Amino acid sequence: MARFEPAALPELLPVFYRRLFPHGAYGRWLGYGGAAKNYFQLREFSFTLRDDVYVRFQSFGSPQELERELQKMNPYKIDIGAVYSHRPSQHNTVHLGAFQPVEKELVFDIDMTDYDDVRTCCSSAEICSKCWTLMTIAVRVIDRALVEDLGMKHRLWVYSGRRGVHCWVCDDAVRKWSPALRAAAVEYLTLVKGGAETVKKVNLSEPIHPFIRRSVNVVEKYFEEYALVGQDILGSPERWDKVLALVPEEHREQLQGDFPKKRDSVQRWELLKGRMERTRRAASTGKSAPCYADWEIMLQYCFPRLDINVSKGVGHLLKSPFSVHPKTGRISVPLDLQRLDQFDPFAVPTISSLCHELDAAGDDGEQEDGGETEPKRRVRDYKRTSLAPYVRVFEQFLEEMERARRGERLQRSDLQGDF
Repeated sequence: MARFEPAALPELLPVFYRRLFPHGAYGRWLGYGGAAKNYFQLREFSFTLRDDVYVRFQSFGSPQELERELQKMNPYKIDIGAVYSHRPSQHNTVHLGAFQPVEKELVFDIDMTDYDDVRTCCSSAEICSKCWTLMTIAVRVIDRALVEDLGMKHRLWVYSGRRGVHCWVCDDAVRKWSPALRAAAVEYLTLVKGGAETVKKVNLSEPIHPFIRRSVNVVEKYFEEYALVGQDILGSPERWDKVLALVPEEHREQLQGDFPKKRDSVQRWELLKGRMERTRRAASTGKSAPCYADWEIMLQYCFPRLDINVSKGVGHLLKSPFSVHPKTGRISVPLDLQRLDQFDPFAVPTISSLCHELDAAGDDGEQEDGGETEPKRRVRDYKRTSLAPYVRVFEQFLEEMERARRGERLQRSDLQGDF
């Protein structure tokens, strides 16, 4: 893969926006099948330009106008905001208080830095293959709950390009949710609570909610390989003392005495887990209170950490899919949930590698029939690079959403025909 040099961005971005950015699919997404004539025109975009120049409240009359502006301005980063009551580009001309966000996807932003208190391999903006499992778990837990618990259908999961993942919930009804409804959804999906000074951030009690049981089932599939082997959370007295601080005092002393006799984190975990399971079996016969310390530990170390402010604010902006991350050069690409466990952030194409692939492919495709229109030529360009599979994931998401929309329209027309 061609090495990315941030200094090369001004030279590479014009090629990216002209030949690689999937403008057609992008316009289809944010236009939502022509849901309203001015829907796209009321959408806010913001651009981060060279030297951190930040331009908010951009709006465009059509996807084609946005495309031309992207190719003209070559932003280092694109953020997407809400659909407003008036065109965002004209917000200064609107009567004070009249300019309001009226609709937006429900979004989630999960950032690896929020796990710094529980990962031992990296910190801050750094990631590695070991801790990336936390993002896999987050997607699995949240996506299952969105579909099975909250009844949502159209979710676009996207790699941020550096150290996290984003989710865009695009259902028609959800896009109209109030901040209060959005906050309620995030609250439902939140289990890890408390800041850096809070030692025990997950507290479970009877009766255990089905959401918690199902989340534990997801985490358990990854816990041994991630936490016990990869992070080795019980590998030394210093590390296991941190874990045992989450265990009730009546069980802690015995475990502290037994842990040194065990060979590794896996054996120590089996000891702790077995003790907690015995308390739950005894509780079922009424002999004692159940203890869920093993579940609480798994959730504190692995459960998704959500930023409620990102999700509840209708006016909040979020980085666009297919943006280039200016520090890593990686493209913010959609995630294929069918192959989520195989996703490797370090294998995501960079703007440098994509431009190198275009150079290596030469102009053979364009020479095949030079009479094609520019849009068709551009489609062929990204299809000749490693960006193509990610665009296909995006297109499959769009096709599913458009198919559902057609089905709903057909159903409505059938119902109207019955009267």
